[in-house]
Amino acid sequence: MLVKKFKCVIFDLDGVIVSTDQFHFLAWKALADREGIEFNQEVNNRLRGVSRPESLEIILEKSKKKYSAIEKKEMTDYKNQRYVISLSQLGPKDILPEVIDLIHFLNEKDILIAIGSSSKNTKTILKQIGLLEAFDTIVDGNDITHSKPHPEVFLKAAEKLSINPKDCIVVEDALAGINAAKSAGMFAVAVSDALKATNADMKATELSQMKTLFS
Repeated sequence: MLVKKFKCVIFDLDGVIVSTDQFHFLAWKALADREGIEFNQEVNNRLRGVSRPESLEIILEKSKKKYSAIEKKEMTDYKNQRYVISLSQLGPKDILPEVIDLIHFLNEKDILIAIGSSSKNTKTILKQIGLLEAFDTIVDGNDITHSKPHPEVFLKAAEKLSINPKDCIVVEDALAGINAAKSAGMFAVAVSDALKATNADMKATELSQMKTLFS
């Protein structure tokens, strides 16, 4: 059987390259506590791969109060301010296992690599961990109008690299991201929490398993 020749790997950021889950959780928790809204890890898990405004709507499901658009904007700004301050603690030590090794491997194979993230803080995070210049292109929340599971972020990354979507691999830790990858017509590799995805093309408990896709 012939091995498919992939030309590009698009990585989600949070939970794949680095984990800022705890920072997100604490920032949303601070907002929820301020508003008297119940917020726990179960609710937090629903926010994976989802934009900031849509995450707020999920949190507000447990609120008895109705908020105006202006109030919601203030709330997302409040959350983001707390989150961005916490990012100053990030460094290269926080890069997840096997990420650097896989990047080197893909570079040696002349495979293009990209970031496709819904986060508007993507470049700040990459700079903090020393990987801002490591990727051939970066598409983040500042470049898109639809967050995952819409495929826009991945399709834009492929477009910027002039690569056919069917020749792209997406690495995702969120179900919304896997769904976005499949909607884009891309090969979806599930890691971490996305291992439960039934529509993933590959499930990797370790990133090194992806090397088999290029052998």
